[in-house]
Amino acid sequence: MTATTLVFLGAVRTGSDVHGDTTALAVRDGRILALGDDARTFVPTADEVVDIGDGLLMAAFGDGHAHPLFGGLESFGPQIKELGSVAAIAAEVGRWATEHPEAEWIVGASYDPALAPDGEFDARWLDAAVPDRPVVLRAHDYHTVWCNTAALRRAGVTEATPEPRLGWIVRRPDGSPMGTLREWHACDLVLDQVPSRPMDDLVEAVRRAGHAYARAGITWVQDAWVEPEMADAYLCAARRDALTVRVDLAQRADPDRWLDQLGPFADTRARVAADGGELLTARTVKFFSDGVIEGGTAALLAPYLDAPHSCGMPVWEPAALVEAVQAFDAARFQTHIHAIGDAGVRASLDAIESAIRANPAWDRRPVITHVQLVDPADLPRFAALGVIANFEPLWAQPDPLQTELSVPRIGADRADLQYPMGELARDGVRLSFGSDWPVSSHIPLEGIQVAVTRRTFDGEPRGGWIPRQRLTAEEALTAATTGVAHQAGADDRLHLTPGAPADLVLLSADPRAGDPMEIRHARVLGTWLGGRATHRARPPEPSGDRSADPTYAS
Repeated sequence: MTATTLVFLGAVRTGSDVHGDTTALAVRDGRILALGDDARTFVPTADEVVDIGDGLLMAAFGDGHAHPLFGGLESFGPQIKELGSVAAIAAEVGRWATEHPEAEWIVGASYDPALAPDGEFDARWLDAAVPDRPVVLRAHDYHTVWCNTAALRRAGVTEATPEPRLGWIVRRPDGSPMGTLREWHACDLVLDQVPSRPMDDLVEAVRRAGHAYARAGITWVQDAWVEPEMADAYLCAARRDALTVRVDLAQRADPDRWLDQLGPFADTRARVAADGGELLTARTVKFFSDGVIEGGTAALLAPYLDAPHSCGMPVWEPAALVEAVQAFDAARFQTHIHAIGDAGVRASLDAIESAIRANPAWDRRPVITHVQLVDPADLPRFAALGVIANFEPLWAQPDPLQTELSVPRIGADRADLQYPMGELARDGVRLSFGSDWPVSSHIPLEGIQVAVTRRTFDGEPRGGWIPRQRLTAEEALTAATTGVAHQAGADDRLHLTPGAPADLVLLSADPRAGDPMEIRHARVLGTWLGGRATHRARPPEPSGDRSADPTYAS
């Protein structure tokens, strides 16, 4: 990607047991040329020499589970992500609607479901801000929507609307829809009415997402929820040279029509391979095994404490998941399964095990993502089946989502089993890290800090939340780099060794040194994709200036 020679001088983490840490790294033609003293010999003829100073050069981060297109699109609507009250959200929605009188629908995302009791939001709270146009907002878990009365009316959702097979319509005591819809079929009642965005908007969303990732030190992302029009947007972005990060597209398998998807998914994979350039692939299929604990839709082995009649909402019947995973595995698609509850995790492991037994051996590298609640009996199965455990480490802290929604629903005993990173690492399981952005922050250093400390950013609890599940800083960095590269099938990017692609990040400090509670404060000074700089640090923007937010970077 570049014909220049670049030499870095200072602390280099190769991530390799053979090379360990070293003191220099040279790059030529987009690949690592030499390490240590051998790299220093290229200083006199280098096009650029970078002084690492007190920082650390290492393999660029990967994001093993995210939704880049959704993240980029969030910047097009009202900005509700960081707002701390229902009133503030309604005010922002009203402001945006006033500034955009041409918008037929007001669409936003990532409100905090902990802001209302039981995560149930009333349409009338939005009616007060926008009574005359439909409003639909996604919760930050993207498994729930909050809409106003106009949106419910446009979708034809009334007290007479039956409960969908996969989803719940939250209702008032009189049976009328409250304004909160949970899971696929319920959310789609309204979301299917929203007009499609033009291709230019989708490409711009991909571009904005790429800037966000570059500023965070990321060079590879698993887009973990791709519909057909989204694949077209990525291909268009590739043709327009709007991609600044490597992306693999995970096409979503639908339990109602997966047999009809087998051929089109293979066609999309071939089309992306032919037209997507070197940055884009489509080799993965995404399955949703269940929902989320905070919404009461994660599939549990025993009932919810606050809903003794319910064990959640499996998206697939176990036998159907087995059949579908076997079929896509036979077609040589990597399996990537969302599993939150202990029953969802067990069903996912069962499906992967069935595919291994039914199909010829190949380099399948199956992934179970989130891995929030795991029955202890199922932990050894990850290593036995070669399953990659993809964690979103930022979630492994006692934040309000845990303390106000999740723990009351599952109780203290099951809560103590959540996010078993340490146990799986000790079992030799391959861990990879993701963010689920825009569900939560895409910045790897924030998740790495939580993985190491199991504490909130305010430092609670002092001894760490479920401290036996903590990782060392070295283990966490490996999960965010080598672990994700293994998930990506990128064996040439597992470590910084001569001949490897020069996907690099330069940090202002070594996350392995100093106070673990300071890890997230290290700055990303530069990111290189195949030797080409996709981000170089600039002075921080003034507080309150939106251009400081990578989502808005130009």
